[in-house]
Amino acid sequence: MDAPFSRFSSYFMAVANTGSLRQAADQLYISVSAVHRQIALAEEELGVPLFERLPHGMRLTLAGELLYADLIKWKKDFQITQTRFDEIQGLTRGTVDIACIAALADSFLIDAIAKMSKKYPWINFNLTVDESDAVAHKIIQNEVDFGIIFEPKQHRNLEVISFLEIPIGFVVSPQHAFAQFSEISISNTLDQRHITAHRPLVIQERIEAIYQHHQIHPNQHIMCNDIEMIRSLLKQNLGLAILSQLDVMNSTLKKELCFIPIKDKNIHPLTLALCTAPRRQISKSAQAMLSELTSTMQHLESIFS
Repeated sequence: MDAPFSRFSSYFMAVANTGSLRQAADQLYISVSAVHRQIALAEEELGVPLFERLPHGMRLTLAGELLYADLIKWKKDFQITQTRFDEIQGLTRGTVDIACIAALADSFLIDAIAKMSKKYPWINFNLTVDESDAVAHKIIQNEVDFGIIFEPKQHRNLEVISFLEIPIGFVVSPQHAFAQFSEISISNTLDQRHITAHRPLVIQERIEAIYQHHQIHPNQHIMCNDIEMIRSLLKQNLGLAILSQLDVMNSTLKKELCFIPIKDKNIHPLTLALCTAPRRQISKSAQAMLSELTSTMQHLESIFS
């Protein structure tokens, strides 16, 4: 690409390569007079003729050949300069590819994207939402810059940048009879309708293990495989659900839902991990987003602990 101030060089190179003012003008999609004017002004400024005017075209003079060689070198040097400009402006352009689980549809990820968009408005984001194993596969296959998953499995092609342990508890509407409780035991919920997460939601395996451990089978239940739908059902006070605190974090902050810890020492938190492929070279835009997310997750750790 030519520099913004290099109009003459474009005109000069076109005439030198075609040997014709008209052909150069056609190539540049401008008038012949505009090309002629640029060449004449340059010759006047430099004090030497750059072309021989022949009956059937234009031919470079010795001065023109020297200038032609210098412009070829200049264009190569300018490409290097442009690369340096791109490095300086690394956060004013670019795209960040992120894969995440559905639980993050209303979470700190959205807040981080909003903050980055305000700070670096030219950065674009490509977001893919999928189940945890599918997100991990996209990371390993280098289809995204990074991803956020639950319960990362040991894999040599998956590098954990940051992780967060998220408590599991009961979630109810503020109108629910349990809303004012500071903690709830599983046995106290047997006569309540349970809104139960189903596959592919990761929390489903943990819920099933809890039910089996306590040997309970809720008589009334609503089964759902979408976290947003579960939140809507809870807001309508249609029952209670076992979820991670992350699943309802923004809803609890808005006082739309209540999160109540489960009174059971055998229930361990879920692990949320920010991961990338170990050998992936990511852009400065992606690096900045990773830094923002890491900082946010560290802050959340103090809230959840």
